[in-house]
Amino acid sequence: MENLSNIAQSPNGSEHIAVSDNTHTNISSESDAETNIPLITIPPTTKRSATLRNRKATGDAVNRTTSPRQTGRSFSLARAAIMILQPEKEVGPSPGIWQSLRSILLASWLNLLLLFIPVSWALHFAFAGEKDTVIFVCSFLAIIPLAKLLAFATDELSLRVGKTLAGLLNASLGNTVELIVAIISLQKCELQIIQSSLVGSILNNLLLVVGMSFFAGGIKFQEQGFAQLATQLNSSLLAISVIAVLLPAALHFSVVNGTENDGTFDILSVSYGTSIILLFLYFSSLVFQLFSHASLYADENEDTSKSTRYGVKKHKAELPIELQTSNIGTVSSATSTAVAHCPEDNYDVKNSSEEGKNQPRLSVRVTVGLLTVVTVLVGVTVEWLVDSIDGMTRNGHISKEFIGVIILPIVCRTPDGVTIVTTSVKDELDLSMSIAVGSSIQIALSVTPFIVLLGWIMGKPLTLPFDPYESVSMFLAVLTVNYVVLDRKANWLEGMILMCLYAILCVTFWFYPGNNPSGGLLMTCT
Repeated sequence: MENLSNIAQSPNGSEHIAVSDNTHTNISSESDAETNIPLITIPPTTKRSATLRNRKATGDAVNRTTSPRQTGRSFSLARAAIMILQPEKEVGPSPGIWQSLRSILLASWLNLLLLFIPVSWALHFAFAGEKDTVIFVCSFLAIIPLAKLLAFATDELSLRVGKTLAGLLNASLGNTVELIVAIISLQKCELQIIQSSLVGSILNNLLLVVGMSFFAGGIKFQEQGFAQLATQLNSSLLAISVIAVLLPAALHFSVVNGTENDGTFDILSVSYGTSIILLFLYFSSLVFQLFSHASLYADENEDTSKSTRYGVKKHKAELPIELQTSNIGTVSSATSTAVAHCPEDNYDVKNSSEEGKNQPRLSVRVTVGLLTVVTVLVGVTVEWLVDSIDGMTRNGHISKEFIGVIILPIVCRTPDGVTIVTTSVKDELDLSMSIAVGSSIQIALSVTPFIVLLGWIMGKPLTLPFDPYESVSMFLAVLTVNYVVLDRKANWLEGMILMCLYAILCVTFWFYPGNNPSGGLLMTCT
């Protein structure tokens, strides 16, 4: 044909074909629409036209009342809200009250240890100051099922929100027991227990919990991957948390030759100022994760490395391009046999169970009620436990350092740690890392400065500087974890490295007599 077509885009998204008798093709513009060239309107059929039509249809309501800049901002906020609140899977109907209560009773075999709650209370009122070791052991055993119920209620809340907010909820509510222990210890002037337990919780999360997650996941998978950028940001937050502890400690030892009052004033002022800055940094990280850069933590994040099962040398995504596209459009018997034989060997293993619904075991009201009741029970039981520490350590067989750094974090983190390890076995290592590392970040950047500022309000001289050996241990733990996650891949040997380092710390803290870095500060608490 001699006629050529000029294509122009109409404002409503349709395409106009301008037929011309010339042999040269010119792209129509808005000025060409005023010429005498006849226009033939056809329905939009291209992908670009359909996209423009969809954008116009979804944006008409907003454009009537807002400017383009406001529209973009509203779209970003709406998208962030959806990513935060939208559950990963569709949530099924909530159960009734009796069914929820039955689920609570059958949630875990650890509920059998709930019998130690009345036992520990009775022993406290009957033998306080006489059988402190027995009271400590019973209170210790009573807190474990309570912490498990807290984790159970937290999981039920996490089913109803997005993955990022779920990790934040698990990390936040997972630190409830640590926060209660710190507040009660602060009230009773057990400042050394506070400092040791906070450091011990960070060590427990970074070494024992993460190490067990890597090891358990490495038994099932040859390699597991996680998001690189999110891991690097968490590593940076952990690094500054260690620096925030080491710098005030260095300042304290630098002025130790001065007068006691001057040194006390300096170290307390530095601790309060540093705590305020750490809280500001923590809230900034929340804004970063939940709003401004929420897409980095989304499920579809392409930055996440895929997991590899044993016996699979290369994933499809790692094969050369020509091998990936050679069978497109054909049905090869070998290919279909391989896909039918090992569907789980695909690089996206966790998509196999995403077509179902998340069935909640508790209703929302029962979940909130469970959190409230368990928190009260934990608070009372922890008070009896803290009261028995002095009598238990009086004979010298066990030190407060070992109780604070090793025993108390195990009580607080055991149920949550089991959940984290189970999650990594299900090839959800990103969620496991976000809970474990996120919990450490929350303890370092929010719980610790909050307790320091609360002590300021209550008139308790709690400072940021910890025991020198505890500070060095925390620094080495953060350094080791940063090296392990550097390649954004995990295997069972890396998990074994972290667990062995934690075992070494347990042995050394058993023989460590303890040291009071704040001198007379802890002795003046009333």
